[in-house]
Amino acid sequence: MCGICGFAGDLASQKANVDKKNERSAVVQAMLDTIRHRGPDGMRIAELPGAALGFCRLSIIDLAGGMQPMPNEDKNKTLVFNGEIYNYQDLQKELTEKGHTFATRSDSESILHGYEEYGEDVTSHLRGMFAFAIWDEKEQKLFAARDYFGIKPFYYALIDGCFVFASEIKAILKFPGYQKTLNKKALEGYLSFQFSPYEETLFSGIYRLLPGHSLTYENGKITVKRYFDPVLSPDDDLSPEQAVASLKTALQDSVKAHMIADVEVGAFLSGGVDSSYIAATFTGKKSFSVGFMGNEGQYSELSKAKALADIKGLENYSHIITTEEFWEAMPRVMYYLDEPSGDAAAVALYFVAREAAKYVKVVTSGEGSDEFFGGYQIYHEPLDVNRLSWLPKGARSALGRLARHLPEGMKGRGYLLRASKDVESRFIGNAHIFTTEERREILLEDTGAPSNKDFLREEYQKCQKVTDTEKMQYIDILNWLPGDILQKADRMSMAHSLEVRVPFLDKVVFEAARRLPLKAKIVGNETKWAFRQAAREVLPEEVSDRAKLGFPVPIRVWLKEEPYVSLVKEAFTSRTAKSLFHTDKLLSLLEEHKEGKKDNSRKIWTVYVLLVWHRIFFEDGMNGLFA
Repeated sequence: MCGICGFAGDLASQKANVDKKNERSAVVQAMLDTIRHRGPDGMRIAELPGAALGFCRLSIIDLAGGMQPMPNEDKNKTLVFNGEIYNYQDLQKELTEKGHTFATRSDSESILHGYEEYGEDVTSHLRGMFAFAIWDEKEQKLFAARDYFGIKPFYYALIDGCFVFASEIKAILKFPGYQKTLNKKALEGYLSFQFSPYEETLFSGIYRLLPGHSLTYENGKITVKRYFDPVLSPDDDLSPEQAVASLKTALQDSVKAHMIADVEVGAFLSGGVDSSYIAATFTGKKSFSVGFMGNEGQYSELSKAKALADIKGLENYSHIITTEEFWEAMPRVMYYLDEPSGDAAAVALYFVAREAAKYVKVVTSGEGSDEFFGGYQIYHEPLDVNRLSWLPKGARSALGRLARHLPEGMKGRGYLLRASKDVESRFIGNAHIFTTEERREILLEDTGAPSNKDFLREEYQKCQKVTDTEKMQYIDILNWLPGDILQKADRMSMAHSLEVRVPFLDKVVFEAARRLPLKAKIVGNETKWAFRQAAREVLPEEVSDRAKLGFPVPIRVWLKEEPYVSLVKEAFTSRTAKSLFHTDKLLSLLEEHKEGKKDNSRKIWTVYVLLVWHRIFFEDGMNGLFA
């Protein structure tokens, strides 16, 4: 796990404002300094004729020999890589038999020789998490790729004729000539999804390479290609027993593969079935947990995590986050995230990563289980609303119009509203904060952003042959998983120089998961049925059957209390808020919530953290951030 950055092209010297003799190295050094937290064990820059590459290292595999930027034998190709390749030993053997000579034991070198052998198809040979760039000096071409599910980040921009890339946006902000402006179109998407869902980030001109995509930069032109598409292909002929058996084999293989390291590996442990399964099957000895303490008491599964740790003979280190700690840390969390996230659980991850980093360099975590195996309760919704599917579409739409006039909170109102729409109209992902209409009502200007339905239209069209539940899974795997879940996992862990490994997000596991029929995912009121059955072999039944809780952050309660109501009110009446929003509408949301008329907590929080993030990145709000 590391940080990478660099650029290809001729630097505009008049804008660099650095010593011309070493200007390219100085620019890369300035970029590296902003992401030093990703790799405090070493730093190196390669200044090549056509490019300059930078690397900061967190040493996990081949502690002595895996430093980058890494050249090939002929010195005409150079790699910078962030991640872990779990099949690198098999790949090295395969490539050695083809005549390649390896100078290190590192997984990084397998990518470099793999590219020499297979070209851009090297991605299909990799099992792991990765974001990498290879500069080919002979061809004057840069090739980059991001892993299948978006575990590792990769950002890029074209600035004054240079192709610039980095693991984090904040490094690109340091490149001379970049003019920092807010991308209001992406802001509008953020208000609905609670993360920026588009390729272009909230910083105008800076893009994210999407999961399962590769990129080439040659002759001043960027070409982006998809090399992997996680469309589900359920096999309805697969019996429940066969589904469980295939999943069990894949899971055991993946957990074993994710243990490869030359340092100790720990585990995040929340008490839920996902992290508990990994903690029960991995080879480490340390586990880490957090919970919250508020005026209404403790919000956590700490006791459940501790109980499982005792059963499995694990050491358990825990921390209870106070309300004051949470709010004090939130600006730092926004800084490390690069882009705002309306998911308050990011703060919880910040603290559990801080705790783990005191003892280990690597931890496992349970991300991806719900998306792959059908774990979210909302995936049960199509089975409920389909009870009215016999009605003509026009009749269902009429019921929906009628329901909108019923009092909010009235029993059955929400059901009728959902049942009146097809899945493409009602589901954008696990978070749906502001509807397209609501976000346009609170914003001062029309940004030209697509409606939520238009944005997802092409993705829905690609999965028309599966059930509505599986359509929802596909939409979440493409958007919610990388945009929210993995974004916060990567940033909060790397803020503390900690590597997070996610054994469920493995291509071997996905091949088993994509074949699961609906009957192996949802049985009665139980979600991710096949996974829970597999987990029963290593977990007590009370754990394998435990309902999903997640990080229960008491935002709803805090936003009715002082001093937090006043903090939010101050932000909602700030100069920035007045430049972007109809602030009277923001204040109405806050007042309604405070008086208990409506639970607006998620909408309030989504806007509030955006304003905190804007202050940090656009209003010099970094002063005192790390004091």
